Amino acid sequence: MVDHPVDPADTSGERFRSLLRSLRVWDSELPAIDPDPAHAPAHPLPLFRQWLREAAEAGVPEPHTMSLATADADGDPNVRTVMLHDADEHGWHFATHRGSRKGRDLAARPRAALGFYWPALGRQVRVRGRVTEAGPEESAGDLHRRSPGALAAALVGHQSEVLASYADLERASAAAWARAQREPDAPVPSWTLYVLVPDEVEFFQGDARRRHVRINYRYREDDGAWARELLWP
Repeated sequence: MVDHPVDPADTSGERFRSLLRSLRVWDSELPAIDPDPAHAPAHPLPLFRQWLREAAEAGVPEPHTMSLATADADGDPNVRTVMLHDADEHGWHFATHRGSRKGRDLAARPRAALGFYWPALGRQVRVRGRVTEAGPEESAGDLHRRSPGALAAALVGHQSEVLASYADLERASAAAWARAQREPDAPVPSWTLYVLVPDEVEFFQGDARRRHVRINYRYREDDGAWARELLWP
């Protein structure tokens, strides 16, 4: 790793801008895809599952992580990185505490966007649509299928609240880990599984010469089918 120390005298930020301009992307050979949207699957789910599998096989770290964008009641946006729990015929699944910032955002505005980026393949997938809550049983089942560490983190709670000191977190975490070991089915009523039901899914395949392929799916309410279209880069 090359160290780029910040020069306090460089008030113009030119060193930082030079660093940004020096960074390269897509140094490896990228895969090619058929640019004809008519040849893509009729539904975006099979292609998404294929691309995530290929990202994992290519060694992309944590290919199941994604950016989740929401907006609060005033329309102010928030974005963070979360884990994909599933993608099926119902939609794209993720989970959080109902009282967290993203939970509050979704209660006020039940729409969201997801972003996946797999740099080793030069690929992105964008998903957006309305978000629904799964029921308590399904939410509990999702949590208890995960690791003891995930249960312990959920038991700590207080997500997005102000933390008075790190020592408070250490004490709460120790107690939560102990309980997760004793009670692997311990309930966490605030833990909620959310399902994003997509109305648009875009698949982006990068190209070193900037001739990117963007295949966009749009859901048609009138006939329940997906329109497939090619977008300019």
